Amino acid sequence: MRSWFNAWRAAVRIARRDAWRYKGRSVLVLAMIALPILGVSAMDLTIRSAELSAEESVNRDIGAADARFLDPDFGGAALLQSPDAEDFRVKKDYGDKAWPSGPTDLTKVVPAGATVLKDTTASAKLRTTHGLLTTRVRELKAADPMALGIMTLKSGRFPEKGGEVAATTQFLKNSGLKVGSKLTARGLDSEYRIVGSYELPNALGTDQVNALPGALLAPLAKALKADGLPAPRQETTLLVGADGGFTWNMVQQANAKGALVASRAVALDPPDDADVPLYQSNDWRDWGAEEGASSLEKAALATVVGLAMLEICLLAGPAFAVGARRSRRQLGLVGANGGDRHHIRAIVLAGGLVIGVVSAVTGTVLGIGLTAVLRPVLEDYLGQRFGGLEIRPLEILGIAFLAVLTGLLSALAPAITSSRQSILASLTGRRGVRRTSKVLPAVGLAAIVLGAAIALYGSLMTERFVVVAGGSAIAELGIVAMTPVLVGLFGKVGRWLPLSPRLALRDAVRNRGRTAPAVAAVLAAVAGTVAVSTYTASSDAQDRAGYTPRLPSGAVSFLIDEDGGRDVPAVRAAVEKTLSTDVQAPVDRIAVGKPDCSDGECGYYEVVVPDANQCPLWTTGDKDASEVFSKAERQKLGKDWRCQEDDVYSYVDGGVLVGDANVLKVLGVKDPGAEKALANGQVVALDKRNVDADGKVGIRLITDPEAADRAAEEGNENEEPPGEVKSFTAHQVPGHPQTYGITMVLTPETAESAGMRTVPLGGYYSTDEKPSSDQKQRLDSEIDKTGSAVNLHIEDGYASRYSMELLVLTVFAGLITIGAAGIATGLAQADAEADLKTLASVGAPGRVRRTLSGFQCGVVAVMGVLLGSAAGVLPAIGLRLTEKREQMGWYYEALDEALGSTREMPYVPIVIPWGTMAALLIAVPVGAAVLAALVTRSHRTLGRRAAT
Repeated sequence: MRSWFNAWRAAVRIARRDAWRYKGRSVLVLAMIALPILGVSAMDLTIRSAELSAEESVNRDIGAADARFLDPDFGGAALLQSPDAEDFRVKKDYGDKAWPSGPTDLTKVVPAGATVLKDTTASAKLRTTHGLLTTRVRELKAADPMALGIMTLKSGRFPEKGGEVAATTQFLKNSGLKVGSKLTARGLDSEYRIVGSYELPNALGTDQVNALPGALLAPLAKALKADGLPAPRQETTLLVGADGGFTWNMVQQANAKGALVASRAVALDPPDDADVPLYQSNDWRDWGAEEGASSLEKAALATVVGLAMLEICLLAGPAFAVGARRSRRQLGLVGANGGDRHHIRAIVLAGGLVIGVVSAVTGTVLGIGLTAVLRPVLEDYLGQRFGGLEIRPLEILGIAFLAVLTGLLSALAPAITSSRQSILASLTGRRGVRRTSKVLPAVGLAAIVLGAAIALYGSLMTERFVVVAGGSAIAELGIVAMTPVLVGLFGKVGRWLPLSPRLALRDAVRNRGRTAPAVAAVLAAVAGTVAVSTYTASSDAQDRAGYTPRLPSGAVSFLIDEDGGRDVPAVRAAVEKTLSTDVQAPVDRIAVGKPDCSDGECGYYEVVVPDANQCPLWTTGDKDASEVFSKAERQKLGKDWRCQEDDVYSYVDGGVLVGDANVLKVLGVKDPGAEKALANGQVVALDKRNVDADGKVGIRLITDPEAADRAAEEGNENEEPPGEVKSFTAHQVPGHPQTYGITMVLTPETAESAGMRTVPLGGYYSTDEKPSSDQKQRLDSEIDKTGSAVNLHIEDGYASRYSMELLVLTVFAGLITIGAAGIATGLAQADAEADLKTLASVGAPGRVRRTLSGFQCGVVAVMGVLLGSAAGVLPAIGLRLTEKREQMGWYYEALDEALGSTREMPYVPIVIPWGTMAALLIAVPVGAAVLAALVTRSHRTLGRRAAT
């Protein structure tokens, strides 16, 4: 035992001395291992710090109160809830009867003697230095001890009287205001002074203003109603304090009266699942208990970590081999003085151990320090404050152990190779005769066959991506194992190459021990890049084919469906002022019911679809379509034009626009009869299913939505809801025009003559040229000043989501390729020093050394890129075939059931990203070769004749 310890102690001392002597190589390997450790340790610390304890979460939610009472709007009906109050449902199953709805009086649910603090929120438009900003207004006495912890005061104080407010730091940043500024709300003449700033620890990016109860929302609602505008919808909860807290039994008692309760005592000490009635109900399903996705994520994480370690080992292994080559005389002296093979292996492995330990310490310390320094930035990015920097020693030690293990694995192959060299060869510098292992290529070939079979099975027989991915990973590892044999095959092309590349290729083939790991590292990086690039390029082509524009190219639209269209004229002026518009088409919408919608009596309208044009599959009443129609009938009806759904989502109710002929011009409808029809007071129909046999279209005005809902709940769902139907003569646009979600157009005069009220909605515009980025920014700035929620759309056509990803992947693979090839070149120069001296002694020009170095680097890059490209394309093709099989299954299922649009078969293309492939196959090897040639010294160094 003592001898073993002394041997390893000496080995570590030698390794530490060598690492210090060759600082450049040591720093290179240390950086390769420490950087991933830095990232993983920082990520672990960030995730753990962002996870709040139960007590911290409760404090941020209900402050110092014992409970928060919430109204689920079930009209006081008895509830079942989860202990955290996140999940709940009505206790009684009402079946086909009307389900309860409406507010619950929470004050009647609070136990007698409890302390109550009201917390009310609503949205309002507040005036800022830029215009108007939609902001959450919170009326809560924040200075009350019961509210301690909900808001964190940053400067000033919380409001103490009616004319004062406090604002979040995010609101002050976005609004341009500051503590001491005056604040007003749109529609309200009163001014409020900002007396403090605060933040919400769980929602740092929230625009919120705090006022005392009744100080802001009530006057604002009164002023808006006076102007005939809807008041902001208020949501009120109660913070409650009671002696002894709220037990689970007390929570259930409140549930019986229709209140939802978030209790401190229950959150800190939750009941068993058996004591929670919600969990015992027959239709309850705990979605959080589903482990499929979690298991898949864990498997993916393990795969990524494993491949990252493999990549580091493949890159760092040649670097350790360089050290072993440079130290082979020293290793020979160890053997000459009585050391055996395990002592030599220990010395080389100790090099990996030393670098691994230093990398572990460096990576973890830097990771913790970086997280501590960047804590404010990370908190802002995550949108919440940490509970504290939570360091879990076992996890940090586990991450550090990965660094040590990676260092040892990286030095394993060089250690075995060095221990097999004879003492004489080490002392004289001769390489000796090395035999290539026959076991590793056989294992690699078996892995390739097995992995290919699994991937083929996954793509042709199953719909599980993990099978294809797993088989591809096994096959790629097999290719890595066969890399020495594949490198030898590349040597056969050397006979057709000029002198310098032939020498470089011969040297790479002859020294496969250092070439193969570098080629394998390039192979792994390029294979992953090519696989992801092929998959993303294919997905991009599929998305491009499936893209459905909302407007013709370059066209612009904006819609505002709030405040009765009060801001529409201002936005129209901003669009026409900022953009180079050609055709301008102001549009209105049909308004039903009272202008003031705050009392819940707002109406709506719907387009009447004639019975003859209804899809029979959707009008089967209480029966399922499969009970009414046979499979053949369902397939036939599935292709019927009446059962085809529009691919474009309509942002206009019913797809009905009130405007003039310019609307048709912007939409690209080229039908002279349509313009004449509008002029004659007719409706232009763009969807033939809305036109009956007499050429009429109908619009039903539903002025009493609650009556309509009751009729739908109590009667047949296909029964027509109560409401007056306005009938119009229609002009059907021939053919199948691209309607962009618009079903019909009528003029304001036609709507008025039918007794329908209209309000401004927005505008549609065609442009002389596509709006530039500067124009878009100016337009956004002008719209922001109105403070309205504007649905603005500028049709730019399809934009790829993957272009940046492909660029990043290409750059990443290029850097890995150049780095691995550079390491192999450095090792080659260390190995080939004698050959270079021989070339110099026979009169070879100085540039030969530089040229040879460049070709040595290029040869490694070319071999790795070629093998990686072939290995990467196959898994991507397998994944795409699996996706196609899955989507074809959905297609045939929909065709059998006739439940959706079945006009086109799924389009799942396989696209090879030739641009990325060209960059990897040509640019990267050439760049690596040129870079290696430039950094190599070209002067000749003659050596003394070796003594014989």
